[in-house]
Amino acid sequence: QLQASGGGLVQAGGSLRLSCAASGRTFSSYTMVWFRQAPGKEREFLAGISWRGDSPRYADSVKERFTMSRSNPKNTVYLQMNSLKPEDTAVYYCAARYLVAVTTTTNSYDLWGQGTQVTISS
Repeated sequence: QLQASGGGLVQAGGSLRLSCAASGRTFSSYTMVWFRQAPGKEREFLAGISWRGDSPRYADSVKERFTMSRSNPKNTVYLQMNSLKPEDTAVYYCAARYLVAVTTTTNSYDLWGQGTQVTISS
């Protein structure tokens, strides 16, 4: 299971750090990713780190502002979000799949967290 947290309401230009905690003893074998979904829009890939621990992969829309990291001992991944904009307002989801490369499509992942709301005010 995945549990996302850390969302909230911040002003434009502010920062938030999201966390996604995973249960189970094989966390290091899971590729972990972040998606978001704004109202009326499709779920959008943001960032991912493969189970191999390769450098994170980012969507162009966030790669200069968001940083993803993982802590295998803590079974947790993080998404540090800086310079937030109103258009970053969305529900943010973490997802995972066992022993796969990072891909940007939602159907590549079979484990999903419940989502955490991020709202950026202008």
